Amino acid sequence: MRALSRSLAALVVLCATLTSAAAQEDVKIGIGYGLAFLPLYICEDLKLVEKHAKAAHLDVKASFHRLMGPEEIRDAVASGAIDMGPFGTVPLLAAWQAGKGKPSQILAVSGITSLPLVLLGNRPNERSVADLDPADRIAVPTLTSPQMYLLELQSEKVFGQYDRLRRQVVAMSHADAIAGLVAGSGGLAAYFSSPPFTQIALRDAKVHPLLTSSQVMDGKFSFLIMGATKSYIDARPLVPEVIDKAIDEAAHLIHDDPRRAAQIYLTHEPSGTINGAAMEAVVSDIRDEFGSTVFGVKRIADFMGRHGELATVPASWKEIVAPALLNSPST
Repeated sequence: MRALSRSLAALVVLCATLTSAAAQEDVKIGIGYGLAFLPLYICEDLKLVEKHAKAAHLDVKASFHRLMGPEEIRDAVASGAIDMGPFGTVPLLAAWQAGKGKPSQILAVSGITSLPLVLLGNRPNERSVADLDPADRIAVPTLTSPQMYLLELQSEKVFGQYDRLRRQVVAMSHADAIAGLVAGSGGLAAYFSSPPFTQIALRDAKVHPLLTSSQVMDGKFSFLIMGATKSYIDARPLVPEVIDKAIDEAAHLIHDDPRRAAQIYLTHEPSGTINGAAMEAVVSDIRDEFGSTVFGVKRIADFMGRHGELATVPASWKEIVAPALLNSPST
């Protein structure tokens, strides 16, 4: 009887262990490179997703998977290789439309950052896009980047033609754009930058701001948004709320302790160009630009609709978000 009791007790422990292991869910989150991913680096290092999942009585482990580019992220989310991933506002809206009415439709789970973007110039007489000559070249990271859409929005506002400057735009890496802008070589007269490259470029006395993303959008603009399929959100309705709370706690750390946030960033992305003190200064400059709220979705959707990129324009930003975001101060 004693042997049987010991065997039954061991079986109970084994079953409990197996049940616990089976109950734990791995939430696979896509990440890329750059300062925009700072909240996710903090979530990973401090296990904030696990913390807020536990508070919601969920047994969750977050894993972070490095991906490159919006197409790879979209494919990975659609295939289930990852559960959610970062999208720019334009790719998110395109994916939302492509899956409309299907379980594969992409919805916003959480904002990540409204990273400020700045159009920089290198000539004293340039103060706005209206001062750029037809021969002047304008550098952007890619021809589908948020910077490109902001430039088109401003062109529409200033010239009445959204594509007025398109022939002047060239895709360049941040490093090459900064070098070209500082040297004034190759006809490069402007560069649409993002932190920390904005701050690096502004070290040169002749480089100055021409335009900011907040001026174009009349407010904040989401640079990155976490997206997941509708089927995933429907099957795990508590997970988006967990992600939102984790992102917001990371945003509070960035705001309250820029030094620690900068150290975490440089641990994930060591730099030979910018040291800890300089990165802390950059983070301090943008400390209010992180969190779960999404900004400017409706404005970008309307622009895409006007120019044939969205067949169906959402009537409100609420159409493209998970239920967890519906009561947020998004736009």
